[in-house]
Amino acid sequence: MKKEKLQFSWHDTRFRSWIYQAIVLVLVVYCGWYLINNTMQNLAARNIQTGFAFLNKEAGFAIGETLIEYKLTDTYWQAIKVGLLNTILVSVIGIILSTILGTIIGVARLSTNWLVNKLASIYVEVMRNIPLLIHLFFWYALLTEMLPGPRQALSPIDGVFLSNRGIKVPAFEGPSLVWMLWALLIAVFCAFFLAKFAKNKQNKTGQTTPVFFISLGLFLVMPLLAFLLSGGQVEMIKPELKGFNFVNGWSFSPELAALLLGLVLYTAGFIAEIVRSGIQSVSKGQWEAGESLGLSKTQTLRLIVMPQAIRVMIPAMSNTFMNFTKNSSLAVAIGYPDIVSIVNTMLTQTGQAIEAVMIIMLAYFTLSMMIALFMAWYNKRMALVER
Repeated sequence: MKKEKLQFSWHDTRFRSWIYQAIVLVLVVYCGWYLINNTMQNLAARNIQTGFAFLNKEAGFAIGETLIEYKLTDTYWQAIKVGLLNTILVSVIGIILSTILGTIIGVARLSTNWLVNKLASIYVEVMRNIPLLIHLFFWYALLTEMLPGPRQALSPIDGVFLSNRGIKVPAFEGPSLVWMLWALLIAVFCAFFLAKFAKNKQNKTGQTTPVFFISLGLFLVMPLLAFLLSGGQVEMIKPELKGFNFVNGWSFSPELAALLLGLVLYTAGFIAEIVRSGIQSVSKGQWEAGESLGLSKTQTLRLIVMPQAIRVMIPAMSNTFMNFTKNSSLAVAIGYPDIVSIVNTMLTQTGQAIEAVMIIMLAYFTLSMMIALFMAWYNKRMALVER
């Protein structure tokens, strides 16, 4: 169909739409310029410096938990990196754990067992209807007030200690540990390509491949081979009580543990509802088809129903994952040094309020966009291809 030529007349709908859009654009630009200009004038009138040059100055405050090296003499920029990595750590671990727990509870809500069904329903209603901040305060108070001091620490497993100073677990050190981690990473890639190969083989020949058991074997055998070939130089160092606290081993502070518990248990309630509704969106005939093929209910759920339900769940899951990351900003309420907590300290020392808020906004915007792009890629990969 031939496209009509644009006429510079008010009677042409396309011309009118361009005029309206141009007017809106001018208004937006003017409002933005007015706000920025007014802000700069007010800052200048009060002799408040602007800009990000302060990021290269010495921070001068301590951070309790760091994934990278940090000292009091490091710059504000290094402190911001510490806070961002702490936020990413909580987000990655929490999203994985809440997805696993939420999926289990969501499936349990559809169980024909009355007790399992009701317990899952009660969990969802209780967790979703209590504010997240209350969750965090509850778990933080429980971990710091109910657990004993380091000298009377609980030890449910040998080498693991629970106290009001946090959770201490054995640490593994040695040259072979690096080789084992590389072997585990290679095993992950092998399992990924094996799954693709098995899927193509099944589409062409109809023959199935025991991907799960082969992948499990790779995860067990390859790190073990790396351990043996590198000389077996891995040592498990258990925590020891010295003075008023434990030394050695890996430590999880009460703030980190409370934050993860609160976020995971709260978010799992929402994920459970997404999983339940996604499974229920698949027609009953798919279950009957699985039964007619001689599959058990578990096999039908895993092989037939869940792959179709995932396509419905992905958009809602994307929003939930992004909300999880943004909700982690409540860590400041219980003292965990995430990006918000560290930038707030920086703001108190420097008075650079606008820059501090911009840093926080940019950090969460970047993390949310990364999650959104990944989930969009996964959604496209899982979408049905139509002719």
